[in-house]
Amino acid sequence: MNDGNAAQRVIQDLRRLVAASAPGTRLPSVRELTGRHHASPVTVSGAIRVLVAQGLVEARPGRGTFVAARAKPAPAPDLSWQTVALGPRRSGESEMTALLALPPTGAIPLSGGYLDADLQPAAALGVALSRIARQPAAWQRGPAEGREDLRDWFARQARDGAGGAGLRGRDMVICPGGQAALSSALRALAAPGDTVLVESPTYLGALAAARAGGLRVAPAPADADGVLPDQLAAAFARTGARIFYCQPLYANPTGATLADRRRAAVLAAVRDNGAFLIEDDYARDLVIDGTAPPPLAADDPDGHVIYLRSLTKSAAPGLRIAAIGARGPAGARLRSARLLDDFFVAGPLQQAALEFVTGPAWGRHLRTLRLALRDRREALLSALRRHLPALLPPVAPRGGLHLWVRLPDGADDADVASAAAAEGVVVFPGRPWFAAEPPAPHLRLTWAAAPPDLMDEAVRRLARAVSR
Repeated sequence: MNDGNAAQRVIQDLRRLVAASAPGTRLPSVRELTGRHHASPVTVSGAIRVLVAQGLVEARPGRGTFVAARAKPAPAPDLSWQTVALGPRRSGESEMTALLALPPTGAIPLSGGYLDADLQPAAALGVALSRIARQPAAWQRGPAEGREDLRDWFARQARDGAGGAGLRGRDMVICPGGQAALSSALRALAAPGDTVLVESPTYLGALAAARAGGLRVAPAPADADGVLPDQLAAAFARTGARIFYCQPLYANPTGATLADRRRAAVLAAVRDNGAFLIEDDYARDLVIDGTAPPPLAADDPDGHVIYLRSLTKSAAPGLRIAAIGARGPAGARLRSARLLDDFFVAGPLQQAALEFVTGPAWGRHLRTLRLALRDRREALLSALRRHLPALLPPVAPRGGLHLWVRLPDGADDADVASAAAAEGVVVFPGRPWFAAEPPAPHLRLTWAAAPPDLMDEAVRRLARAVSR
């Protein structure tokens, strides 16, 4: 006899009787159920215990088994009071939630800020982390500002061969990702009500972090060659701002790189106004064509540049390792802010990251990634030429992850993004990336989130959405 099948027959029989009977109705006895289902008494008793545990039947010793009283549904909780207690929702929260949402099943993602899983060095990271995790010392508390050797590595990246005036390891602090580093920097260097300048358009997460910290955000116009130095100087004079957030290399969302001829003028505008420039160097490892210019921090002798570098974008979303560096009192405030936020970043993750970026796997990954990103960028550009030539930008970014495309005049970028989602392709509208009113409708398209062989179909779907 198969006791498992017999128990299921008893359970199903009793469930049917419970559904058809009123509470308190006496159910068949163990003896009756034993004969009906050719099951042992032990099996029948076990089946009854299952239904008792589920609250469907009630066993009364010496009297039998009865249908349990139906539990009254609990009243729906009233959480409306929280809207009053919490006050207005912070600007940018819903946009960040949408930006980080996973694409629906079957949709082709042309949006996102991380590498497709096929491009991530998961095997190499897994080997490093599993080896480190077996070392007891890795689990001990380390310096609050992070491992010294990892901080030294990030500082060398910021100097990029510059002389002795650049950042050193002692100026860096390890953070759990670039967004955490950026939030800490804004909070450490500014007070609620202060103004922070940003390129227009700029990274959505920077806008959200600034507004969450109670800061006012003012735009400084930018074009395909980065921020306009004269407009930046005018924005400093007009607002009295003391912070300028900037992505000089393959800016998100536009892909623009600050032109060589503008670098000195931008640094001069910051210096002349006694201000800080937060350099978000998120795309340092996402070069596709040519060679990337050095960080602005490499040309900063007097501590005006706050340097931020993350490994998350160029490796894997789960590698939440970044560093931010500053000198002088600003560096001290920044390190104190990070200490209050997190105490310290997990030691095994720091050590695994160090092993990865200082070993041969890092160089192999960057070479492979460069070729893969080029293939995906070209596949996206080719698909736009075939199906949406009007959206093709005049100059393609030489690195990064994103393409910034202008929609026809009169188009609504949010409506186009919604229509694209209905067609099965995920894109992101342009308006949330502006600190003020957008001058024209745009979309941000990402080439790193989908393989090249899906780009044509993705743009074909997008074309249907644009033509609605």
